[in-house]
Amino acid sequence: MKMQLAEIAKAVNADNDIEQWNELEVSSVSFDSRKVTDGTLFVPLSGNRDGHDFIKSAIDNGAVATFWSSERTDIPTDFPVIVVKDTLEALQALSRYYLMKINPRVVAVTGSNGKTTTKDMIAAILATQFNVTKTQENFNNEIGVPVTILSMEPTTELLVIEMGMDRPGQLEFLSNLVQPDLTVITMIGEAHIEFFGTRDKIADAKMEIIDGLKEDGVFIYDGDEPLLTERAKSVSQLQKTFGRSENVDFYPTDVVATPTTTTFKTNKWPDETFEIPLIGEYNVNNALAALAVADTYQIRPANMREALKKFDATENRTEWVKGSAGEQILSDVYNSNPTAAKFVLNAFTQVPTKGKRIAVLGDMLELGDEADEMHAGLAEDLDPLQISSLYLIGTHMKALDAKLIDRYSSSQLHYFSVTDLSALIMQLEKEVTADDLVLIKGSHGIHLEEVLDALK
Repeated sequence: MKMQLAEIAKAVNADNDIEQWNELEVSSVSFDSRKVTDGTLFVPLSGNRDGHDFIKSAIDNGAVATFWSSERTDIPTDFPVIVVKDTLEALQALSRYYLMKINPRVVAVTGSNGKTTTKDMIAAILATQFNVTKTQENFNNEIGVPVTILSMEPTTELLVIEMGMDRPGQLEFLSNLVQPDLTVITMIGEAHIEFFGTRDKIADAKMEIIDGLKEDGVFIYDGDEPLLTERAKSVSQLQKTFGRSENVDFYPTDVVATPTTTTFKTNKWPDETFEIPLIGEYNVNNALAALAVADTYQIRPANMREALKKFDATENRTEWVKGSAGEQILSDVYNSNPTAAKFVLNAFTQVPTKGKRIAVLGDMLELGDEADEMHAGLAEDLDPLQISSLYLIGTHMKALDAKLIDRYSSSQLHYFSVTDLSALIMQLEKEVTADDLVLIKGSHGIHLEEVLDALK
């Protein structure tokens, strides 16, 4: 991004005259004063702290200008300031303007599970033939999406945007902001069911990603999910489906899982063998969604194959890490929900080991009134002959502990409250040997990354 301050002020309908700084050039945008570098426009947002309080820190780190809320009367006069009614709305308006200016084709991805992995796969495949910008980290909301847009280089041809949601209307806003050329829904699960109540309502909310889809756009979704196939009947744009049945457009054949990779063929290109550097057959669905996008943009099958084999997955999404005792750790500590947990547990039990399989499971958050029941439901995927040692932590994991107490011995089943994470780590470190496999899975709010860091 490179824009003069005068252009930015016009794009956001600034409330003040910045004539003396019109030609000042901005090269990036940040709402975090700690991540500001030379040439940055700082965007002070309201949260637990008012971002305006960090203007000095932003300037010290290289900020050359800042947005400023018109509700505040203490407007600086010795530094380039663009006064706006609402700094978040100004950030969004600037991103909308810049998106129109660069005018890439936009791929928008959402889903209860797999959206980050699918986004990474799509971006890797498209990058074999186009200049691509993709969502970094978890920048997938009303703040992160505009920041992603503004991170584009002027040469960007395809923008791959991940879109998250935790309430109705959120995807509608984001979809209308980016006006996608293609949308993907990976699946409908139970994530955020606390806020929606039912999977039907989650599906309604996920379908909001269609609201901004261009008339000549493409809608790609899991064709084995009745909640989506029924709602897709009202979508006028071109549709493509993926899944495991032969009723969809893209389905796999010859799936083979190894401890570190999964290979498969598809009905679309039966002579090609695709490999992904992830365990779990559930990741094949994510790859099929990416292949459906690739087919839309006429990527050569050989390029698809090579890109999937080497794609760079976002950190902490089912990645193997070596522990200090020599053990292999399957880390999936960014987020969790019942569907994702079952997928990972089933994949984990298929990995051969000379030692024990040990699972560390933390609470799955935002599941509402049925949280205890959903946690207890994981019991059907836990067999002491497959996973011989369990460490459970969190309020709702107590329900799973109670469900397993007759199946696992006291030496195999360990429960900890959320305040006893350090005790869990100490006991786990005493048990783990070089021959063991360890799975760490839980919602980010349980902070199981501390367990990972301790074992590493």
